[in-house]
Amino acid sequence: MKRIAAFILLAVLSVAGSMPAQAQRISPQENARRSQKAIKKHQKMLKKANKKAAKAQRKVNKRANRRYKR
Repeated sequence: MKRIAAFILLAVLSVAGSMPAQAQRISPQENARRSQKAIKKHQKMLKKANKKAAKAQRKVNKRANRRYKR
């Protein structure tokens, strides 16, 4: 009885272990789509960071101009 249970468990684990390797394969089209999506996300993040830096620089310039007017 223990041998049968061990054999069944081994069979289930071997089938379960082989499935994720096959599921992780992606097509070249999917890879291209994912990379384009990542590029777009990165560009959006850079644009947002640049916008924030420009706003901070304008604020610094505005404060500097106030000091000279007094």
